[in-house]
Amino acid sequence: MKQWWQDKVIYQIYPKSFKDSNGDGIGDIPGIISQLDYLADLGIGGIWLSPVYASPQVDNGYDISDYEGINPDYGTMADMKQLIAEAEKRDIKIIMDLVVNHTSDQHAWFIDASQSKDSEYRDFYIWRDGAEGEFPNALQSTFSGPAWQFDPKTNQYFLHLFAKEQPDLNWENEKLRSAIYKMMNFWIDLGIGGFRMDVIDLIGKQPDKEITANGPMLHSYIKEMNQATFGGKNFLTVGETWGATPKIAEEYSNPNGGELSMVFQFEHVTVDEVPGETKWNTHPIDFGALKSIFAKWQTDLYQKGWNSLFWNNHDLPRAVSHFGNDKEYRERSAKMLAIVLHGQQGTPYIYQGEEIGLTNTPVTSIDEVNDIEARNMYNTEIAAGKKPSDLISAINQKSRDNARRPLPWNAEKNGGFTTGNPWLPLNPSYQKLNFEEALANPNSIFYTYKKLVELRKENPILVDGKFQLVDTNDSIFAYTRTLGGKTWLVVANWTANEEQLSLPEFKLEKIVIHNIENKQLDLKALALQPYEAFIAEVITKAGTK
Repeated sequence: MKQWWQDKVIYQIYPKSFKDSNGDGIGDIPGIISQLDYLADLGIGGIWLSPVYASPQVDNGYDISDYEGINPDYGTMADMKQLIAEAEKRDIKIIMDLVVNHTSDQHAWFIDASQSKDSEYRDFYIWRDGAEGEFPNALQSTFSGPAWQFDPKTNQYFLHLFAKEQPDLNWENEKLRSAIYKMMNFWIDLGIGGFRMDVIDLIGKQPDKEITANGPMLHSYIKEMNQATFGGKNFLTVGETWGATPKIAEEYSNPNGGELSMVFQFEHVTVDEVPGETKWNTHPIDFGALKSIFAKWQTDLYQKGWNSLFWNNHDLPRAVSHFGNDKEYRERSAKMLAIVLHGQQGTPYIYQGEEIGLTNTPVTSIDEVNDIEARNMYNTEIAAGKKPSDLISAINQKSRDNARRPLPWNAEKNGGFTTGNPWLPLNPSYQKLNFEEALANPNSIFYTYKKLVELRKENPILVDGKFQLVDTNDSIFAYTRTLGGKTWLVVANWTANEEQLSLPEFKLEKIVIHNIENKQLDLKALALQPYEAFIAEVITKAGTK
C-alpha cells in the first residue's frame, strides 16, 4: 500500500524559534499557524513539530511534565487543535515529537514515584541501591557525568541518560507501556499524521548490563506499540536511532515488520567525528567516506526498508556550515546539498531555515551559549585543563544553538521573529539573510527546494527508482536513479575547486534541475564549477533512459 509520506517532504519546526505571535520572545503555535501559507507554498506534506508539551524547559521541551498538556509559552490545546485543522486544510499533516525514553522530573509520575518506594509509580522509573557518591555502575549521561542521580528521600539512585531532570522510564513495566500507548492514542485521535520518536533505540536499555541502545527487548516493545496504537493506519513513524546500521534499520522499517515507517540514522552526519570520542572532537570531512555512506544506505535498504534523508535538525549544525561553504559559495553549495539529498530514495526532511541557507552563529564566550549539552561539556573540559578558545571553537562548530536561533522572517528588528526580546539572539546576518529576501529572489535557495519538493510529487522515479553509484573521484558524488526505462543522473561537486568529469556512457536528454543558471552540459567533458550540481534525464549506451 502506498503511504502518504513516500512522495512527500517533511519540514521540521522547532517551535521556540519559528515565529512569535505575542511579543514574549518565544515562538508559539499561533506563530506557526500564521506561516502555514508559506509552508504550503514550499509544498511540504508534513510538519515534524519538536515538543510543544508542558515542560520546565530544562532541555528545551524534551523534558515533558504532561504529555497531554501544551506548554503555556507555546499556547493552548485549542491552539494545537487549530494547528492540526489548519494544516489539514493545506494538505499538511502534523507529526508530533514522541519523547518516551524519559520524562521531566516534574511529571506527576516521577513526583509520586520519588515520594516513596511504595509509590504505585515507583517502577515507572529505574531505581538502584547505592550509597551517596557510590554509583550503581559506570553508565554515563549524554550530557556529561554519571547517568545516576542520588535521591536522599528514598536512599536510591535513579537513572538519567540525559540531564538529571530527565529520569529514564522503565519500559520493562507493563503498566508504564500501557500508559504510554494510551497517551499516543490520545494524539492519534486528535488527527495527527505521525510521530517522530526521540531516542527510541534506548527504550530497551538494560542498565545493570550497561546496555543502553539496541537492547534485546527493543523490537518487541516497538511491535507491541505498533499493535496498540498506529498499526494499520496510513501514519508516519520515524525513530531517532543514533546507533542504527542498515541491517538494524531494515528491522525497524521493513514494510512487513510491524514496527516503524523509517528511522533517522546518523552515520553521514557524524562523518567528521573522531571514532570513539565525543562529537566535539572532529576532523575534516572525508567526502569519499560520505559518498560511500549514502550509497550503502541507498543500496542496502532498497525494497527492504525506507530511508529518511536529512542534513540537519535541532541537534545538529546548520547544513551549509557543516557540509557546504557558508561564505563565498553559500547559495550554490546550499543548492548542491539540496540536490544531492533530494535526488535519493527516501523521505526528505527540511529543517527550518535550511531552505534559505541559514548558517551557524559563532560566539566568543560561554556566556553566550544556551545549549545545556555544550555548557556541560565546556565546564567538564575546563576542569580537565582544556583551553577556553579550543572549546569555544568546538562549540561554534557543533553546538545545538546553531540550529536553534530564532528565524529571520524579514530585515526588521529581530528579523520579524518577535516584537519583544528573543529568547536567544538571532544570527546577526538577518538583515540580508531572511525569508522575505529569499522569496523576492527567483534564483534563491528557496526556489531550488520548492522545485525539488515538486519533482518528488510528480516523478515516481524519485520515489521508487533504483539507486546506482557512478564511479568518480572523491570530490564528485554522482549516481543514477532508474525506473521503468527512465534514468536520471545526479552529479555534484563537493568542493570549492573546479573538477573535471567525463561520462561518455550517458547521453543528455534534458536538464531537470541545475544550480548554475544557463550553463550548457557536455557529459563527455564536464568542467564542474565549485559546488556545481544537477539532475538530468539521460539515455545510457544500452539505450535505456
